[in-house]
Amino acid sequence: MAKTGHKLTAAQIERYAAHLKDEERAENTVEKYVRDIGVFAKYLGGEAITKEGAVAWKNSLTETRKATSANSMLAALNGYFEFAGLDIKVKQFKVQRKTFLPSEKELTEADYKKLLEAAKSQGRHRIYHVMQTLCATGLRVSELKYITMEAIKHGKTEIMNKNKTRIAFIPDRLRNALLRYAKQRGIYTGSIFVTRTGSQLSRGNIWAEMKKLCPAAGVEDQKARPHGLRSLFARTYYRATKDIAKLADILGHGDIGTTRIYVMETDAEHRRIIESLGLVKHLCGT
Repeated sequence: MAKTGHKLTAAQIERYAAHLKDEERAENTVEKYVRDIGVFAKYLGGEAITKEGAVAWKNSLTETRKATSANSMLAALNGYFEFAGLDIKVKQFKVQRKTFLPSEKELTEADYKKLLEAAKSQGRHRIYHVMQTLCATGLRVSELKYITMEAIKHGKTEIMNKNKTRIAFIPDRLRNALLRYAKQRGIYTGSIFVTRTGSQLSRGNIWAEMKKLCPAAGVEDQKARPHGLRSLFARTYYRATKDIAKLADILGHGDIGTTRIYVMETDAEHRRIIESLGLVKHLCGT
């Protein structure tokens, strides 16, 4: 039976955020869900939650957001309904599965090398080593904290994320580079990638540093995302092994469908394949 008269207050949103943290959701996920629920609360304007109101909000999203973006907001909304014990669920928009990714958003290996060269030439050693670590291991930004001195010495680290544990190997060349970096920074124990105050690096920290490299590297801003490094690892691994199931385990994906998104070809690659089929025959003159 649905509850009636349930109003979405700031206190309720805070409790929902605490619930998500208790479930060990990623920090970025918690922030996004809270932000999305805040948008819904603003739409309600203090009125009680109803199925009709939720559906009306869903329909209003199409005016300003793409279907995939709207669906991610609806996922946050449905999560809140379940948390609050409301017998309401809003269906997501149907989206045709993409078969390729836009080339202009893909961080290529050439782009990656340019960013590394720019960081090295500018003496920005931390972001240089962070980019190499993310790209060579496939770790999420939130998992960088597991790159500790102890892990580097052992050549592997145990990652705990979303109630799952997996092992991530650290390539020997990366190990040696990180050992030298840590020695230069006077780091002898614990995580080696931290801020000046000792806090863990956030996605925002890394994103900002990568974007600063773009002018010198000649790489477009939209390509310089931390997640692009993880995607580059995934594509490179898949091209070498064609083992998507093993790749899903390495990336820590619970659904292999998520892994498929990482290894999609770009529209340029898709076009080359179509062109190479050679199925246009005997064109008639005009």
